[in-house]
Amino acid sequence: MTEKPIVVEKPKSNLVRNLLIFLFIAAAFIWSAAGINYKGIMATASGTLRSMWNGIKNPDMEYVKNMTIDGLPYALLETLAIAASGTFFSGIISVPFALLASQNIVGKKMSKVGKFIITCIRVFPELILAIIFIKILGPGAMAGVMALGIHSIGMLGKLFSEAIESIDMGPVEAMDACGATTLQKLIHAVIPGVMPALMGFTLYRFEINSRAASTLGIVGAGGIGAPLLFAITGRNWSKSFTIVIALILTVVVVDIVSGSIRKRIH
Repeated sequence: MTEKPIVVEKPKSNLVRNLLIFLFIAAAFIWSAAGINYKGIMATASGTLRSMWNGIKNPDMEYVKNMTIDGLPYALLETLAIAASGTFFSGIISVPFALLASQNIVGKKMSKVGKFIITCIRVFPELILAIIFIKILGPGAMAGVMALGIHSIGMLGKLFSEAIESIDMGPVEAMDACGATTLQKLIHAVIPGVMPALMGFTLYRFEINSRAASTLGIVGAGGIGAPLLFAITGRNWSKSFTIVIALILTVVVVDIVSGSIRKRIH
């Protein structure tokens, strides 16, 4: 005599909850889609696409060969310099903020203050910071460096603090038992324990900044963004796609090099 399989019925409450969640998501999607004012494809779209395709097939090699301040090589180097300088600046400044936000270093109450400060810094996008620093420092690469550096402090400070909170506190407690000062514990126990993670996060942030730096020129903060904006606005598609292809290749190389270094660190 075979036993009948036991059938476990799902509680009705789960079914009702899942149905309500689905209805809520569907209603949110319909509401957001209704707010899009779609006017259709422009009449000039076909001509623009043909011009773009011609630009892709006929890159502006004179712009590539131009080794002056107005050429592509200089703009790309300036973009990478802005990303590297902003990352280096933020990597150093983020450490004190991370320590202030680490519960195992400063205690629960003080760490909340540090986390709040880091969150406030992370709120402002790079472009907004770039506009602010352009008003303070004037247009140019320095405004881009400061914008990327300040914005990166928010992300790196958060990642650094999480890495510090996950370290083994044994060496710190041993140094504390020996009468070491707070500075000695930080230098000889805390920082060495998280240094590989800090370097890995900093390199990852450099990858992000190398992309972000390419857009800061749109508001006048240096880099390749301004030439790209002027080329698109002037419908110079040969120059536009030359810049885009150069940016793609640059970002790919940065990702490969950075990823290789991070693997060796870990």
